[in-house]
Amino acid sequence: MLITLAFFLEGFLGAIVAGFIGALMGVGGGIIIVPVLTIYLGVPIHVAIAASIASVIATSNAGGSGYLEQKITNVKLAFFLEMFTTLGALSGSVLALYMNNQSLFLLFGLMLLYLTYVVFSIRNLDEVKFATGAFIKARQDRVTAFLGLRGSYRDQVEGRDVEYVVNGSLPGSVIGYFAGVGSGLLGIGGGVFKVSAMNRYMNVPMKVAVATSKFMIGVTAAVSAIIYFAAGQLNFYVLAPVAMGTTLGATVGTWYMNRIKARDLKIVFSIILLYMGYTMLARGLVSFGIVLPYLGGS
Repeated sequence: MLITLAFFLEGFLGAIVAGFIGALMGVGGGIIIVPVLTIYLGVPIHVAIAASIASVIATSNAGGSGYLEQKITNVKLAFFLEMFTTLGALSGSVLALYMNNQSLFLLFGLMLLYLTYVVFSIRNLDEVKFATGAFIKARQDRVTAFLGLRGSYRDQVEGRDVEYVVNGSLPGSVIGYFAGVGSGLLGIGGGVFKVSAMNRYMNVPMKVAVATSKFMIGVTAAVSAIIYFAAGQLNFYVLAPVAMGTTLGATVGTWYMNRIKARDLKIVFSIILLYMGYTMLARGLVSFGIVLPYLGGS
């Protein structure tokens, strides 16, 4: 791996795209950063994961603060889920240091393909609940009722205030833990798990789930980043263009997110997940003598 001006510029441009998409979907951008660094720029996957996780902290600050100003983030819900994602991040970071490169490529690819199905299957969920009033009519469980997990936000596309109550504390906390594992293991921030869990299982509107996830992922990533730094996997020459690019992209994406329909967000994101998942899976299968066509470099 040779650090050149071209490497810096390519990493920076790729990170801008990752930060923009990450802000739209409430993720850290690692689903794009890790494949770009490993497949196109030849960065070892453990170093790429470490850089991705560290950059998530920067993009969380940029995107999370913007959503707080727009009053979309549910801070109470974020603190509740963060208890479980932090534990998962610690577990995943330790586990990743003992797995080989090909196993990580395969795991990354399979996970992204599964998430493609999840995101696409709930593409119309918000619109149905808007029409039926299900977001405010849902019954809370004992935990969410005790904690007072509910809220409202101004949806600029719908042109009205949307009120909602949160339920599903058990599936939300379980998925939150595995979101943390995914963050530490694969450098993806865990946001894609949390957004899907909040939207599908906890009665949280998509845009609130995105904003809340963006607020959370910096804390989750910080736990994992400490582990990778201690293990000597954090390369600051790789991190620098990635952190700057994701911060810029996240700032623009935060402004744009509330101006498009939730259904459109999910369709675009599922296409990106499908491409990235296939590419990473193809890279991992090479060690088994299975060669699939994919667009990539080294």
